[in-house]
Amino acid sequence: MVGFAPGGSSDIAARVIGQWLSERLGQTFVIENRPGAGANIAAEAVVRAAPDGYTLLLISSSDTINATLYPKVSFNFVRDIAPVASLTRQPQVLMANPSFPATTFNELIAYAKANPGKVNIASAGNGAISHLSGELLKMMTGVDLVHVPYRGAGPALTDLLAGHVQISFAGMAGSIEYLRTGKLRGLAVTTTTRAEALPDIPAVAEFVPGYEAISLFGIGAPKNTPAEIVDKLNREINAALADPKIAQRVADLGGSVLAGSAADFGKLIADETEKWGKVIRTANIKAD
Repeated sequence: MVGFAPGGSSDIAARVIGQWLSERLGQTFVIENRPGAGANIAAEAVVRAAPDGYTLLLISSSDTINATLYPKVSFNFVRDIAPVASLTRQPQVLMANPSFPATTFNELIAYAKANPGKVNIASAGNGAISHLSGELLKMMTGVDLVHVPYRGAGPALTDLLAGHVQISFAGMAGSIEYLRTGKLRGLAVTTTTRAEALPDIPAVAEFVPGYEAISLFGIGAPKNTPAEIVDKLNREINAALADPKIAQRVADLGGSVLAGSAADFGKLIADETEKWGKVIRTANIKAD
């Protein structure tokens, strides 16, 4: 179950791992896209499903954000979804239109501090990981940026390319070719270290210690799914992540594989939920 439309990063991740699991386990893994409510529709469908291992959720950073952003949903994500396995982590990239006068991250911060409230930062929408990446940057640097939300990453990227907004955080998969061809200028990536796919672009953490804003993907199941089913799926998923072809496919999309136990993934979900909850409450972010 994927909470977004076909073609996006979540959908791609689900299809890559679904094909592997189909071949390894001799069972057909069907990818069902149920977009809506910031991925909550898909999550609730899995929460309500029988805990038999036949209904799984493609977990993304949206799920860790939604736990605070949508306080009135009928389920508790951390409590009601059993972590199975992490899949990948992917940086956001802080990008600028080439006409923007700041050419480096430090120049951006200096420019924004000298021109408070005059730098527009686009996002894929209120509460999106691109939005929260910007809010976390504002909190940790004290800069005053004007948030401009769009209805999706595509429209935000279109206006950034056209120069209607000056900067934006965005996933690497959808922006890497614009960076490589110079249509957009990469200022920093949001992992704690530089991204292998864009080694010349520094990490925000090189200038702002402790800054990190990753897009994560993994697999979850309804709570009370038997441990032997979770363990079997975890083993097979980790085997996939160790396969060079899978790892290269992930790298081509600008990410890196994230192997580990179900407990490791559960801790990561809890940590990310707490982190983004603090940002949402501090910035007083409301769902559209």
